[in-house]
Amino acid sequence: MAAPTYDDAARAAAQAAVDGDLTAPLQAAIREAEELIRAAPHVQTEQDLLEGYDYLSGRIRASLQLAFDHDLDRPIFINSTHQFSRQGLDNPDAVYFHAYITDDAEYVVRGRRGTTADLSFQVMAGTYSADSPAGSLAAFDDRGFSREADGSFEIRFLPASAAGTPEADAPNTFVTGPGAKTLIVREVYNDWETEERGLLWIERVDTVGRPAAPLTRRRLAQKYEVAAKMVTGTIQTWLAFPHFFQYKEEVNTLTPPQSTPGGLESQRSSIGHYALGPDEALVISVPRCDDCSYQAIQIGSDWYASTDYETHQTSLTKAQAVTDPDGVMRFVVSEQSPGIANWLETTGHPTGAMMLRWQRLERDLGPEDGPQVVKVPVADVAQHLPHFTPITAEEYAARIAARQRSVARRMLS
Repeated sequence: MAAPTYDDAARAAAQAAVDGDLTAPLQAAIREAEELIRAAPHVQTEQDLLEGYDYLSGRIRASLQLAFDHDLDRPIFINSTHQFSRQGLDNPDAVYFHAYITDDAEYVVRGRRGTTADLSFQVMAGTYSADSPAGSLAAFDDRGFSREADGSFEIRFLPASAAGTPEADAPNTFVTGPGAKTLIVREVYNDWETEERGLLWIERVDTVGRPAAPLTRRRLAQKYEVAAKMVTGTIQTWLAFPHFFQYKEEVNTLTPPQSTPGGLESQRSSIGHYALGPDEALVISVPRCDDCSYQAIQIGSDWYASTDYETHQTSLTKAQAVTDPDGVMRFVVSEQSPGIANWLETTGHPTGAMMLRWQRLERDLGPEDGPQVVKVPVADVAQHLPHFTPITAEEYAARIAARQRSVARRMLS
């Protein structure tokens, strides 16, 4: 007799949900997810495994939130990616909002612009998967619509069938496009200490004011089934995703600025991955760009997620970084401290992802705007920093304290 497969277990779990054990699909998915974590190729140590289980907790948390807050009749903005639920090389400088939509309905988004460096909107067709990135149907920042003097705004998203109609040409109006599934909003901080989040909410025009349908066993079972698929699906996706892009590049290099796959029209990015010994470092030099509101660098783990950006310095914006007199920002990626302000800590990760972002650009970027990378012994770092300025342990601790306060102030969880 053949051994049972996971598909067999999933079908049994789904039937159990119908029969009364509503959480059975989620239980089965969590067990499969544990196997995916343990079998991940980069898991080599007990610490790697513990980090994997912590990553899994975020996937469970986000999957439940997205599944149970999901109501196509009463959409809301969900914040499911943050420091306790990391995924997709999440940007430490961004607050993410996610609303489920359909391509045959009209939506109104209202809010008030905060003082963050960027506020952007993106309509996606489907979701990212282990086979390919999701398609982007529309992407724009708040320069694409008008606001009142106090920063308040109202924008409309029309169904795909409205494309080409006079209504679609009205001010502050956009068309979602065929296959629209999600609306993603990003508020992105350049200066963590001074910029403030705005307000944002969404409603579906044809269902607003209608009471929610009574809860049924079938509907609840479906929610648990959706959460179960998300738990395993997102882990599989983000284990595969960097191999589409980052890991196709030569190790310890970064690409010239380029359009971000599935990303924003006004964003450019530079991607790569690193592999460093305990006594090695990367020196990354990039010109400071004053033709964009936001410029930043981050490193991430092999789970394709941000690493601890609250109590370690694993990312820096141009507002947080030191710019040398020649207009260049020089960063050092290493496990050991080089004793400078622009240190990016690998936090025990000898390998990982790297990414630079430019957002709200006023011009396109060329190779000359991109980063240069050199691998050196940590002991020789100072020789590659023409404006080497040391920082004391106390000064570095003050930088970390500022990060903690800033994350706490903006936190949504």
